[in-house]
Amino acid sequence: MTEFTPLTSAFGGMLIGLAVVLLMGSLGRIAGISGIVGTLFSSAPASEKSWRAAFLVGMIVAPTVLFLITGTMPVIEVPPTTAMLVIGGVLVGIGVSFGNGCTSGHGVCGMARLSGRSIAATLTFMATTAATVYLLRHVIGG
Repeated sequence: MTEFTPLTSAFGGMLIGLAVVLLMGSLGRIAGISGIVGTLFSSAPASEKSWRAAFLVGMIVAPTVLFLITGTMPVIEVPPTTAMLVIGGVLVGIGVSFGNGCTSGHGVCGMARLSGRSIAATLTFMATTAATVYLLRHVIGG
């Protein structure tokens, strides 16, 4: 089971919310990771690519900063097999394409803007997640 960490989780959620608000307030952009990454590999102007690259670098550098402050790295446990991770990644990519965005764009940013499309997408994500966990844990027995 996953450890219950309400204070750490709340603090992390506040940092995500702050980042989303700062990005929307300063650049008028939504912090959807699939859109941020996708534009890096397109023919977008350099000004669009620079802030997107900085955003992604920040996501990568943050654990290193945490290590320098605390002396420990976050523990990441990935119990599924490599094949399951690859299949899951492909399915997420397909879902991002069909859903016009990812969980961060719809769930964090779109829901905050009361976007009907994002509310529907987030409900779909959550229902699919619940069904998948139920099937894997209780029907298939994973």
